Amino acid sequence: MALPKIDTDYLLEFATSLLNTPSPTGMAEAGIDFTERALSGYTGLEFHHTRKGALVITWPGQKDDAPRALTAHADTLGAMVKEIKENGRLKLTQIGGYAWNTVEGEGCTIFASNGQRYRGSILFNQASAHVFGSKVNETKRDGDAMEVRLDLRTTSPEETEKFGIRVGDFVAFDPRVEVNNGFLRSRHLDDKACVACLVAAVKAIHDAGLKPLQKTYLHISNYEEVGHGASAGIPAEVTELVSVDMAAVGEGQASDEYHATLCVKDSGGPYHHGLSQRLRTLAEANAIDYKVDIYPFYGSDGEAYWRAGGDVAVALIGPGVDASHNYERTHLDALVATTQWVLAYLLN
Repeated sequence: MALPKIDTDYLLEFATSLLNTPSPTGMAEAGIDFTERALSGYTGLEFHHTRKGALVITWPGQKDDAPRALTAHADTLGAMVKEIKENGRLKLTQIGGYAWNTVEGEGCTIFASNGQRYRGSILFNQASAHVFGSKVNETKRDGDAMEVRLDLRTTSPEETEKFGIRVGDFVAFDPRVEVNNGFLRSRHLDDKACVACLVAAVKAIHDAGLKPLQKTYLHISNYEEVGHGASAGIPAEVTELVSVDMAAVGEGQASDEYHATLCVKDSGGPYHHGLSQRLRTLAEANAIDYKVDIYPFYGSDGEAYWRAGGDVAVALIGPGVDASHNYERTHLDALVATTQWVLAYLLN
């Protein structure tokens, strides 16, 4: 049976809207809620929020003797206010693993404790070449060297605090989403691009009047970037879990921006060989172009569930994403291939 048709315009539209919805880890409710609203119009889906804040969607299948789950995460890299400096600017603490130079010069939104949102820029604290000369190029970028320049009239902690900004307030980076010549370029494609693939797969199956072969759970996690997203919330009856997350593109990697990739090993060790082999077979049977790769500095929600004691087979697939945890890019071909792979898995 041919796979259902994917609405690529919808896939890109949903991805763009989700990318433009700030949801740093620890404050991912907006991304979770946006995903739930997008799926709420499909009959047969049941929605549940875990106490931790993840979204779990129950999708009845043709059978329920071997329930399955797929997981993708709506939380992203971000920051929190660590300190209000003597000059009224903000010192940050990181959420997730990224290098400070990857966000230098980026616009950001500060979610103040009083409910207000303020704009600013993440800068090296000696940013002016006309003032600091060679220090601009020579100084290492770390948490002590970076600050948020607020778009507010403030030169002291007291003035900043009058706006309601406090230590612990969340900071989201501008995604700067663009679609050009088939490329989707944005921060936080990890992993909002994959949430879009899951949502597009639901739409394709629903539009075709089909059901998954097995009862399926879709787990949209909210703490993946700090390592424990899917450690809770996967129902105990699940027999296997497919984590859908971005594939790392770069020197020494087999992945590229135009294919979906099966990851067979990452920093946590090998994934389940039997399930990985079944996914390969499904890809080949459905003429889905794919790569196989190993990521040395990478972990997934599937591993988080394993480490929490999950007794399931786990595999990992996803679209190739260039410049991961930086200003990322992928291609529609990779998103379509990933969605097709999800469809093949769900229907077989």
